[in-house]
Amino acid sequence: MSNLQAHAPIGVFDSGVGGLSVLVAIRRALPQESLIYVADSAHIPYGERSPEYIDARVKAMAEFLLAQGVKAIVIACNTATVVAVQNLRTWCPVPVVAIEPAIKPAAQQTRSGVVGVIGTSRTLASPNVARLCATYGANVDIRLQACPGLVEMVEDGALMADATRALLTSYLKPMLDAGADTLVLGCTHYPFLRELIGEIVGPGVQLIDPADAVARELVRRLGDDRVQGNETDAGGESFYATGLPERAEAMISMLWGKPVKVIAAG
Repeated sequence: MSNLQAHAPIGVFDSGVGGLSVLVAIRRALPQESLIYVADSAHIPYGERSPEYIDARVKAMAEFLLAQGVKAIVIACNTATVVAVQNLRTWCPVPVVAIEPAIKPAAQQTRSGVVGVIGTSRTLASPNVARLCATYGANVDIRLQACPGLVEMVEDGALMADATRALLTSYLKPMLDAGADTLVLGCTHYPFLRELIGEIVGPGVQLIDPADAVARELVRRLGDDRVQGNETDAGGESFYATGLPERAEAMISMLWGKPVKVIAAG
């Protein structure tokens, strides 16, 4: 391993700002690494797009990140993972770490035997989610709920808006009525709605977000390619967007918790 390779950045992308919830976990796990985040905001949402469209966008995002010299790519989008990760791994020259709905831990942790999973239509209709349900749901009632509109509300910053609350309540109520005590956040945008979701479902329902598991897998895959240094050698972040940088800049700054500069990608 060369020193240059170790200090190469890690690339992370999503259809929009949702992947920042994964970027937070990566930064916590790898404080010395340089991170590049790309929001494919000109093409959001992925969740209602065709598989061919999503596959093309994942390829474009990966090629952009590879051009920046990244040593690993993280797909911080459940929809992109279930549709396109296998194709990406056939040609991508660096490790690819992806996210998927945390159905396995939810099935293991439920006490009532009823698990709710919220995600985009494309994610929940995928063979990958069907496989997870078949593998881990033998003794568990897994309720899948597609949530059209939620991604756009997060992108608009309407995290506590009345309209967001009403939409969320309509999606969550059937699962709560069925006795769900565990809720899988199957889209990286949804952790930014955690406070509102918590108010709706109450303290008796456990919310499961796989972002930390993704960060742990990234650490494992990097191995010796991690930056070796002390805690004062903090890594930096670079942010890009395919849509209007000014719009992305306002939302990323809000969700990241400090002002950032967003550069046009492509």
